[in-house]
Amino acid sequence: MVQAKRILVVDDEAPNRDLLEALLESLGIETELACDGIEALAKIKLGFDLVLLDVMMPGMDGFEVARRIRQDVEFGDVPIVMATALTGKEDRLRAVEAGANDFITKPIDKIELRVRTASLLKMKEAQDVIKRHQKELEETVQKRTEALRLALADMAAAQRRTQEAHLDTLQRLVLAAEYKDEDTAIHLQRMSRYAALLAKKLNLPPGEVELIRLASPMHDVGKIGIPELILLKPGQFTSDEFEKMKQHTHIGGRILNGSPSELLKAGEIIALTHHEKWDGTGYPNGLVGEAIPLWGRISTVADVFDALTSQRPYKKAFTNDQAVTFLRDGRAKHFDPTLLDLFLDHFDEVVAIQQECRKP
Repeated sequence: MVQAKRILVVDDEAPNRDLLEALLESLGIETELACDGIEALAKIKLGFDLVLLDVMMPGMDGFEVARRIRQDVEFGDVPIVMATALTGKEDRLRAVEAGANDFITKPIDKIELRVRTASLLKMKEAQDVIKRHQKELEETVQKRTEALRLALADMAAAQRRTQEAHLDTLQRLVLAAEYKDEDTAIHLQRMSRYAALLAKKLNLPPGEVELIRLASPMHDVGKIGIPELILLKPGQFTSDEFEKMKQHTHIGGRILNGSPSELLKAGEIIALTHHEKWDGTGYPNGLVGEAIPLWGRISTVADVFDALTSQRPYKKAFTNDQAVTFLRDGRAKHFDPTLLDLFLDHFDEVVAIQQECRKP
């Protein structure tokens, strides 16, 4: 069933309102009447397809009413036909400037009324269709956006769980490599934080700092392939035992090799190079200076300091002063001098990490 059009009739004279009401209803149009501009501006909020507006009204004339309707964001697009006895060009220009779409001359003729209103009612109907379509489209977009947002949140949560599982697996792998040492977990935590501190002080990008923090604990993963008798030997290694012990760098590299994971690639580099020395006397490849990857050089400083200050089956823990003396003696020999100086320049932060990561 087609819904009847609705027109707001505004005229200060009751006979005119009654006449227009009768004419419009004979055309199948519903009407609402307003006796002045104030009532018209109040009733416009009821929603209409067209406003038939008298020009000459006391108080607020038709020009002012039209201007105020056009200023209303919600109802400002409603067509306005001004009923007037004025025929001057200046008056019609004023009406157009105020927002009128068309004019009808008083006294009003039924045929003229039908013709004047018909096209504007069709225009309003088309506008309403577009507005409804736009609203439906916006609602559809909003629903789909919300559904996409939820899907992305679920995907992010799933990826986060996968990443957490990935990191947990790696942590368990490195713990398995040194499971006989009850202090391993604390050692790895301290060592990785020392490495991250150095990376941060080098002004490396935050993502790379975090990569080093997560990858550096994999430095000794190759120990999983070293016999327990060698790992836990309380005294000095024989020459043959030391050669076997050095193989943990190659073993670690092989374990971590070939993964598409950036984290495991970083771990491979660190596992292979954390025993290289600045002067070329390290192992497994005798790399010299900056030929040693930066991540390996950073991990060397962090690992040696924590190893020195930790108790092992074959030694007692050094004091911090003893460890610093050892590190300084190895400057530009064992350690990258720039990295070592940076480590010692921020030694108060190193000690803070050391205190935070004590064995409970």
